[in-house]
Amino acid sequence: MTSPLPLALVQAPARPAGDLGSFASDLQRLARQRPAVRLFVYPELHLATPAPGTGSDGGPAVLEELAEPLDGPVDRQLAELAGDLGVWLMPGTLYERGDDGHVYNTAPVYSPDGRRVAAYRKICPWRPYETTTPGTEFVVFEMGQYGRVGMTICYDAWFPEIARNLTHLGADLIVNLVQTPTSDREQEVVLARANAITNQVFVASVNAAGPTGLGRSLLVDPEGRVRTQAPGAEDCVLTDVIDLGDTARTRRYGTAGLNRPWEQFRPGDASLDLPLYGGRIDPHTWGAGHDGSSRTERAETS
Repeated sequence: MTSPLPLALVQAPARPAGDLGSFASDLQRLARQRPAVRLFVYPELHLATPAPGTGSDGGPAVLEELAEPLDGPVDRQLAELAGDLGVWLMPGTLYERGDDGHVYNTAPVYSPDGRRVAAYRKICPWRPYETTTPGTEFVVFEMGQYGRVGMTICYDAWFPEIARNLTHLGADLIVNLVQTPTSDREQEVVLARANAITNQVFVASVNAAGPTGLGRSLLVDPEGRVRTQAPGAEDCVLTDVIDLGDTARTRRYGTAGLNRPWEQFRPGDASLDLPLYGGRIDPHTWGAGHDGSSRTERAETS
């Protein structure tokens, strides 16, 4: 049984790298104004965008200057901030210097007890423009009594395999942290709805406000309906209260009471080879949920 989740999607322009003081002040103000909100979400690179005049092309020299280990001082300050406010916090993404010496575009997540509970490295940098090293792991984490959340960053949304795997791992909500200043934001809005529809999962796509991004952040429910959306690039905060248990309802009864894609392949069906991946769809493992079964199956056996 899940609990209703009040959340805030903060569509704001990026802050100059290292500007944690004003970020903390802003988050404290928002938390006072919206005391019921349990999860605050910020856009991609919200705290890791070079200041004007230092270079903003995301090139190797800039990344080397901004990157720090995941457990560095920024991480500790963000964890402390989440703990002080008693909220779940996705502060955007940071340039992480891994133990292997590579630089990753990484999204940390902090819990109300002041701990980093997850960190996701962007699997699909927007090549050739982004020069960070691709991540190699899907990340889904437990968000207390609210449900399970999967992480994606910007261009990841263009690859349906990523959203599909996160849902298979049990995600009820997929968060996509975005910094898109280009005209293809129009397509990203469509993809947010498409990923929600095909996986029967909530999708939150949080873009930066102008001048960093084109905005149009949105929250989509498991049937593909837009619950709330910013009409343009204005600085704004989208709030809503969602029940991540709606994913189970949608999968049990179907989108619009009809479509149940997670019940399409069943034990006894022949496997379907997928030459592109060198793998296959195995009916025995097809399903939404980290144990390989569908939510419907688990609900009916519990």
